[in-house]
Amino acid sequence: MTANLAQLEKAIGVHFRDQELMLRALTHSSYAYENQPKGLTDNEVLEFLGDSVVGLVLADFFCATYPGAAEGELSKYKAAAASTLSLSQFAKKIKLDKYILLGIGEERSGGRKKRTILAGALEALVGAVYLDQGYDRARRLLLPLLDKSYKKVDSHKFLINNYKSALQEHFQKKNLPAPVYKTLTSVGPDHKKTFFVEVRLGHYPLAKAKGFSKKSAEQKAAQIALRSLLGKKMKTLTSETFILKK
Repeated sequence: MTANLAQLEKAIGVHFRDQELMLRALTHSSYAYENQPKGLTDNEVLEFLGDSVVGLVLADFFCATYPGAAEGELSKYKAAAASTLSLSQFAKKIKLDKYILLGIGEERSGGRKKRTILAGALEALVGAVYLDQGYDRARRLLLPLLDKSYKKVDSHKFLINNYKSALQEHFQKKNLPAPVYKTLTSVGPDHKKTFFVEVRLGHYPLAKAKGFSKKSAEQKAAQIALRSLLGKKMKTLTSETFILKK
């Protein structure tokens, strides 16, 4: 494990003064539970702390990157970057999935690929860096990830934080009822189900989609519906967020 920690430190450009903090940031609750005699502490408290640190870094970054943006626009940028999807993608970029300590059951069920585990580990790592070396060092850990994803976004465009919210806003502006999502069916074992969802305006079907959770299937259905409504005005940023020309 010491060698693995050194590799991760090199990847993120941080040398921990307290190696135990780093180890704790990587310890999922499933691993801590299965190794109780070792007295390991899971990363949940560090994740709680890291969530607040990440939020401050994001607010700082977007205020500096888009100084002319309104509070509502900045909030949507921040919400998109702080989503489980975005944080899990950031975790993958620094190959954090290779270093997380998982219990046997969680490992077998594909836990290393689960967005919630990846996002939680990233927040825990940020929290650990904050405790070990302060806010500025935690901020410098996240900035390269944010630069690559968001500095390419034209400031004359507007970020919608997710497709479901955007579709609802679109209908509200036209004084139409809110879209309704219906799960048509689901297939596969409990730990790996695929959900098929339809979004409707009243009784009129707008789009169908599938996903490994109801939430992701609903987002995809909303994305398809919006694409048909807005066409080329939309530019996909992630599988849950997009840019819309003002």
